[in-house]
Amino acid sequence: MIRRFGETPEPGRTYIRRVGAYALLPRGDALLLTCQTDPDPDLQLPGGGIDPGESPITALHREVYEETGWLIAAPRRVGTFRRFTYMPEYDLWAEKICLIYSARPVRRLGPPTEPAHTALWMAADAAVEALGNAGDRHFAARHLRRLRDR
Repeated sequence: MIRRFGETPEPGRTYIRRVGAYALLPRGDALLLTCQTDPDPDLQLPGGGIDPGESPITALHREVYEETGWLIAAPRRVGTFRRFTYMPEYDLWAEKICLIYSARPVRRLGPPTEPAHTALWMAADAAVEALGNAGDRHFAARHLRRLRDR
């Protein structure tokens, strides 16, 4: 069973399952995040949908680059969650299955190529409070606990 965060699915509403790969990208005590400004500002773990025929790791590399401009290395799966939400950019209600990875940001090639995205570094403790969805906050908090336990 996959842990659910956020809203309870509405009875009678049809949700389209969307699987995506997302990354915790630590450097020291900070995380590399993306802020999607359209339709509304939303701070997120970089990542997104897995295209048909694409592997989760390939999607992770592509999405992180598109949303941050960074190349990553050594992705390692750390968990999964799901959430039910409306996705205005696709005009659909989705059951998002979020595959969460930890990876090392290795090199910034330039600004994000995805429109309406800005990459930013944020202290992990601030990210735990600022991320826009409860699943992202949960995995950022878990990362922060590991940092403090070292």
